[in-house]
Amino acid sequence: MIRCGVDIGGTFTDVVLDHPGGRATTKVLTDYARPEDAILEGIRLTADAAGVALSDLGQVIHGTTLVTNALIQRSGPRMAFVTTEGFRDVIEMRSENRFEQYDLNLRLPEPLVPRKDRFTLSERMSPQGDVLRPLDPDAVEALVRDIAAKDYATVAVGFLHSYANDAHERVVYEFFSRIAPDLPVSISSRVSPQMRELPRFNTVIANAYVRPQVAAYLDRLVTRLREAGTDAPVYMMHSGGGLISVETAAEEPVRLLESGPAGGAIFAAGYARAHGIGRALSFDMGGTTAKICLIEDGAPKTASSFEIARTWRFKKGSGMTVSTPVVEMVEIGAGGGSIASIDALGRIQVGPRSAGSEPGPACYQRGGQHPTVTDANLTLGRLDPEAFAGGKIPLSTEAAERALAAHVGQAQGLGPADAAFGVTEMVDEQMANAARVHAVENGREIEDFTMIAFGGGAPLHAARLAEKLGIAAVLVPPGAGVGSAIGFLEAPVSYETARGLFQRLDTFDAGTVNAALETMEAEARRFVEAGAQGQATETRLVAHMRYSGQGWEIPVLLDSRVFGEDAPAKLRAAFEEAYRTLFGRIIEGLAVEVANWTLSVATPKPPRAAVTRRETGRKAEGKARRFLDAALRAHVDAAEVARADLSPGDRVDGPAIVTEDETSTIVTSAFTCIAQDDGSLLLIRKDRT
Repeated sequence: MIRCGVDIGGTFTDVVLDHPGGRATTKVLTDYARPEDAILEGIRLTADAAGVALSDLGQVIHGTTLVTNALIQRSGPRMAFVTTEGFRDVIEMRSENRFEQYDLNLRLPEPLVPRKDRFTLSERMSPQGDVLRPLDPDAVEALVRDIAAKDYATVAVGFLHSYANDAHERVVYEFFSRIAPDLPVSISSRVSPQMRELPRFNTVIANAYVRPQVAAYLDRLVTRLREAGTDAPVYMMHSGGGLISVETAAEEPVRLLESGPAGGAIFAAGYARAHGIGRALSFDMGGTTAKICLIEDGAPKTASSFEIARTWRFKKGSGMTVSTPVVEMVEIGAGGGSIASIDALGRIQVGPRSAGSEPGPACYQRGGQHPTVTDANLTLGRLDPEAFAGGKIPLSTEAAERALAAHVGQAQGLGPADAAFGVTEMVDEQMANAARVHAVENGREIEDFTMIAFGGGAPLHAARLAEKLGIAAVLVPPGAGVGSAIGFLEAPVSYETARGLFQRLDTFDAGTVNAALETMEAEARRFVEAGAQGQATETRLVAHMRYSGQGWEIPVLLDSRVFGEDAPAKLRAAFEEAYRTLFGRIIEGLAVEVANWTLSVATPKPPRAAVTRRETGRKAEGKARRFLDAALRAHVDAAEVARADLSPGDRVDGPAIVTEDETSTIVTSAFTCIAQDDGSLLLIRKDRT
């Protein structure tokens, strides 16, 4: 099958085409107004390069930042939210935590739905699912007719404890279906049936908010593909690291929040398995953001909730927590297009604002006036102005230096080169700090990991980042510049369901749990079987557990999906093992309980041939080049070698630059680069060999 992976980023749209003759890749600038135009252009370019017709495509797999951008930019339509009487302000009251403890002028983010658009109904369920206050059908009909008569484009419904009993939400949904069939309605018991009303309400609101925009975009994309001559089915990469159909994505777009970065984590995990790397740090740096993810035993860490649209320096607590399956990672505004500036204290700051593709960095000569990380790298000699993006985007060193001098150097009394050095050191330190914190939060020592670097910007910064983190080895896979798009082609078809089913281990009801898990598995299989095309599937069950009295749970992977009389002892043993791994100890004598359950069904990971690591080899020669080595704080004489000219076992001693169309790998003076049998580049610290 000829398959195509497409990743829309903030600056570039990456396209990868796998065909019988090999693999074709390309990068085109992202079109913000009509992102499907860039997709069609990229697919045509790769198809032409591969010598295949668009009608020969068998599958298109797509990841997008459309959902995340819509929530960050608040570009969705007017929407209504229907909830339980007395709880309309939950999304505004939030958790009452202060994300900046000592800021007396702290302003919390505004909710997506203003108070005037939040409506209530008199109803109430208990946490066990018992009806405490029945729902009045006449009141429901009156409210639905009132909302339908106004100019709302979408509706979210979230009642208290609907995860335990969704009867009232389904009644409201049925009234909307009869009275306003064209109005899209999302209900929390379908989108996120889990405990805790704040993240559940946030999730259904986020889903409803982006649903009209995503549905319209996906419809345009499918239509354009058909008009271009391909009837290949379209699958979407979801945040949890798998594929779902375009129809499911249109109904539950909240699952697409981190679809692009998830593809990158899948890409890195595949190479971690192939190279036998037990602990890997996935480092994905594109044009707008940098993403860091921990990969252990060949699989990225996953979570059932995460925070989006942070409004205050990417600080935890300043965004909106949603409950949906996601590859757990830290994402910061540090990409090639991130804008450098001087703050009120006279310090160099980088990001989170990005020049994107419109107008782009100053050196693109497309109207950008502000200096970016790409401008700094060009000024320091790390980029070839004539060969950027395979020569398709000529860069202007003069424009980069002017922007750096005007917006950074002048205020600091620095020349363009020193200003550029300050910008790159600042962005590298931001990424290093994010990696340190992410590792500590997961109870890990960052020095124990091997970095896997990909994305257009990561190979430029990986060696310096490894120096700051004390990491001894960096792996740069082939196709690193379009790694997320390649990851789409390696992702399994999968679907994850979640249920809020509270169980204390000392009163564990195995029959109730087994019945719920059976229903969850059947639901997940319905979504997977259409895209699995006869492949075998794997089922994964996670219980979210805690000690009684604790406020938050930890995920515990379970071996069994059917529980008997010995379930409490097995669940406690699994919980204590996971708890000890995270916190180094367990707490004796406390009861243990399960709050939520998540179950996923997926096709198997694609097999990976094992790669024997080469750590020595014959020296490869290259032409002379100079760039600034940050650790030495000096320009160094380096060798420039084309990646395509390297054979397995070839060695390039730093300082050096290994070039290719989509990116360049900087080998600092502290590292040696050795070409591996699968086309990867392995950078090893000279003092560790």
